[in-house]
Amino acid sequence: MNDMKQNDELESWIKLWRVSGIGSKKFQLLLNSFDTPAAALAANSSQLVQAGLSSKVANSICDQKNTDSAKPDLEWLNASDNHHIVTLHCPEYPQRLKQIDDAPALLYVHGNLSILKDPQLGIVGSRNPTQSGHNNAYEFAKHLATTGLCITSGLALGVDGAAHQGAIDGEGPTIAVIATGVDRVYPAKHRELAHKIVENGAIVSEFPIGTHPDSRHFPRRNRIISALSYGVLVVEAALKSGSLITARLAMEQNREVFAIPGSIHNPLAKGCHQLIRQGAKLVETAEDILEEMSALIDLNDHSSSSHQSSNSNFISQKPSVESETSRTVTNDDHYSKTKSDEIASSDTQIDGSLDQEQKTLLNAMGFDPISIDQLVLSTDFDAATIAAMLLMLELQNYVSGNGGGTYTRLK
Repeated sequence: MNDMKQNDELESWIKLWRVSGIGSKKFQLLLNSFDTPAAALAANSSQLVQAGLSSKVANSICDQKNTDSAKPDLEWLNASDNHHIVTLHCPEYPQRLKQIDDAPALLYVHGNLSILKDPQLGIVGSRNPTQSGHNNAYEFAKHLATTGLCITSGLALGVDGAAHQGAIDGEGPTIAVIATGVDRVYPAKHRELAHKIVENGAIVSEFPIGTHPDSRHFPRRNRIISALSYGVLVVEAALKSGSLITARLAMEQNREVFAIPGSIHNPLAKGCHQLIRQGAKLVETAEDILEEMSALIDLNDHSSSSHQSSNSNFISQKPSVESETSRTVTNDDHYSKTKSDEIASSDTQIDGSLDQEQKTLLNAMGFDPISIDQLVLSTDFDAATIAAMLLMLELQNYVSGNGGGTYTRLK
């Protein structure tokens, strides 16, 4: 990659990529017509129109020729050996991504460039998951990372962040595909997580240096998450969500799609249930994923020696969809304890007549059976306060006691 940093041709790639109106497909059109970005930049407007561009885009390319628009990208590239810009023609460009018809012409990579070719599993889901969804994303990612899979997600709040952290805690690589320039961290809350990802993997973007968050960019980055991966796991998703866009793209790209089922009362399970009806594989344990993935890749070739002991005991350690009988919340579990203000931002709809503390407790419950002890660990409330609130919520038909000290949220 150091050769590319000294390659004058890279400036032409960046300049053309930065032209307004040039996306992946138009860039490929120009490569087909002119062979190189430098030749496309040297063409006149009529030649560009003849190649299939509009007059507006052709004129924009002509205006770009004598600018220094590539300067920010080149300065970022040369600022660190951990910074990389990979063109579609570079041997480092991941082959799986190159297979899609709108593969980005450039990838900006901060971190370990080589892991882009590692076998990857995409994990996506709600930005405001239930506590169960949060924990499932973390636990599945943590365990699957020990098997040699690189966990790929989008650095968003909620499921994405839990998946990245799970992979890191599982001492495996993780890739964050972002919708801004790689010189920016969005959301800012994930700045520390982003630093950890760079240490354990890579942050990847198709967007030039300095690109700010834009709602139009997030659906575009989803195709990269799915294309890089052999399969995509959807943890929780509403019926209209970006996670379902990623799953649809994965299906179109002939990738495996996995979905975790949930309670019929949980609105964030409806997207997963729809995917399962459409042919996604229902997942209850990590073994369900590995059985499918083993037919596509040999994970033994990618597992590090430090993970061999984990793999040998896989069946006894495999995580499953969280329930009272399958998982005990512990204080040292990074994603078992979520602060009350974070829990209160759940996607689920709650009656406005409840006070804020009751809403917080309901969101902490998720829709799986849960004990008072677990709720103490995942909220700021003590056991007595929780018991009193559960009684009031049970009288209002928001929760139901199951016997044996567990409760289930009803709506």
